[in-house]
Amino acid sequence: MKTLIIIFTFLPLFICTQNLIQFNTDRNKIDKNLMTGLGSWASFNLIGSGIGWASSKESDLKYFHQMNVMWNMVNLGLAIPGYFKARKNDFEFTLSESLEAQHKTEKIFLFNSGLDFAYITSGFLLRSMAQNNLDRKEQLNGYGSSLILQGSFLLIFDISAYLIHKNHANKTINKELKKIQLSTSGLGIKLSF
Repeated sequence: MKTLIIIFTFLPLFICTQNLIQFNTDRNKIDKNLMTGLGSWASFNLIGSGIGWASSKESDLKYFHQMNVMWNMVNLGLAIPGYFKARKNDFEFTLSESLEAQHKTEKIFLFNSGLDFAYITSGFLLRSMAQNNLDRKEQLNGYGSSLILQGSFLLIFDISAYLIHKNHANKTINKELKKIQLSTSGLGIKLSF
């Protein structure tokens, strides 16, 4: 009889542990895919705008491509370490650590979305300033257009990443957490199957 009690006592813990490992494995896979997407965008921009910067005859296009190259060096600098971090096998988190990592990831993408609005706004501001600054008109227009393009991409990327992670959590860990309730008959928890 004691063996049955032990089996039934530890079975829910085993199921929860397996679910947490799968949740964290999937979360890292999502991050790897997102960083691959960001790295691909950055790489294509570096190549395309590198060629555009070298071959453009118009000054505003030259500045547009110049800013794209600089911007995407930063994107690539974020994507590569982000990819390798997601490849680490840190799957065996506790429930608390898993929730903390999930919320941190969601907050980062939401915060970045706010920054993306600032980048886009800065781009429009630079383009507006170009109207009154004839000496730097082409540079302000080129840089402004680049900020609008890159900020818009990052806004779509960051909102999509937030929604993908939020959806993943809602379908898995949040769904499991709804099954756990405080016991009504003394100390303990009730796990529904």
